[in-house]
Amino acid sequence: MNDVLVRDVTLRDGLQLVSTLLPTADKVDLVRFLLSCGLPTLEIGAVVRRVPTMADTVDVVAALDSSELDRCWVLVPNVTGARLAVEAGVRQIQYVLSVSPSHNKANVGCDVEQSLDGLAAAVVLGSKHGVRVQLALATAFTCPFEGATPEDAVLAVVSDARTAGVDSVVLCDTIGQAVPADVTSLTAAVCAVADEVWFHGHDTWGLGVANTFAAIDAGAVAVDASLGGLGGCPFAPGASGNTALEDVVYALRPSWLSQDGFRQLVARGRDLVVQLGEPSRSRAAEGAARSPGTHPWALG
Repeated sequence: MNDVLVRDVTLRDGLQLVSTLLPTADKVDLVRFLLSCGLPTLEIGAVVRRVPTMADTVDVVAALDSSELDRCWVLVPNVTGARLAVEAGVRQIQYVLSVSPSHNKANVGCDVEQSLDGLAAAVVLGSKHGVRVQLALATAFTCPFEGATPEDAVLAVVSDARTAGVDSVVLCDTIGQAVPADVTSLTAAVCAVADEVWFHGHDTWGLGVANTFAAIDAGAVAVDASLGGLGGCPFAPGASGNTALEDVVYALRPSWLSQDGFRQLVARGRDLVVQLGEPSRSRAAEGAARSPGTHPWALG
């Protein structure tokens, strides 16, 4: 468990629904803080038109050096976004499409077939420029418009010839309705046909950490989380925050995390949600603040 890759997504998914814009300089500082804490990889923004909090993503990329960019991902919704990201110097792009046709139309403005065509072009572009391309499957478990997503529909997308060449596949519990049995089943099925599977969970129904562990047990090699449980999809009614980074790392105890590093993450998450005027959804952060000093992971 403690060798699983943990990716922080605070600066992308975590900021999608907030009403307060985080200044670019603060975003760059947060990237460097998280990397200094030992986070192996981060998602730092998105090249999209309809989410104001992502408007300065290219500026964030420009402020980072090559060693930092090697550990960062940027989300794109189409080949145009992929091209802009590559031109900006991004080394790793996450191409998102929704398995659910209704959500794909709401989220990226086209049908699933068009998204798959764009993915194929993005893979060619990435190969030409030495950029890794990851496929993120939104609504892999449930859709706010269509209900449960059939497992066969997910497998059909993953097995489509246009996904050939992607670096990895991310299964996204976009609105946080999955239960561990769902996650185990789908993750295992996709692991059987994909080279590398990641899991992106939300904690809407309080099962974010449980689902994260279920994905790992079923073969996922990496998981997403955000500080304070910030996040949600602006085009998915009912979606709430991501699984909290503090909760995930407290449960997993990755080899790079010290007790002091955990306390730094808790403190930074607490400051960030205050700055943004958002509530913290991290139970581990709450526990760290309330537990007596006899517990080595408490704030003291």
